[in-house]
Amino acid sequence: MIVATPLSPDVRALLDEPNFAHLATLMPDGSPQSAPVWVGVEGDHVLVATGEGSLKAKNTRRDPRVSLSVVAMDNPYREAQLRGRVVERRPDAKFEVMDRISRKYIGKEFPMRTNPEQRVVLVIEVQRARYTVLPFSHTPPRRS
Repeated sequence: MIVATPLSPDVRALLDEPNFAHLATLMPDGSPQSAPVWVGVEGDHVLVATGEGSLKAKNTRRDPRVSLSVVAMDNPYREAQLRGRVVERRPDAKFEVMDRISRKYIGKEFPMRTNPEQRVVLVIEVQRARYTVLPFSHTPPRRS
């Protein structure tokens, strides 16, 4: 059995910043499904707010195993890879968690308020985490 691991200061900083993450879940046939997501942090857990009808919610209801990759917006060579499992599903009909996460990314409450009864927060327990900063500078060539 793999146990939870505390988030290192570097991983926590990356998650606390308004960086996009990609959440990978498993489809019924075992194939991976990945989606860009906003994330929040609560203690050593990662929070992802979504609708119950989303693939990520459906997939994690059946199989709680997930992975996340996070890349810093200011330096795409600063990144983290996390593996874990959804250990709790919290209703968020009042958008309390979603609004907190939204303020981090867009500076205001989440603007899409449809189907509040379907809102859920996936609470992810991190079991493995790897943080890396590669010695590159992001300087793609100019297009002609």
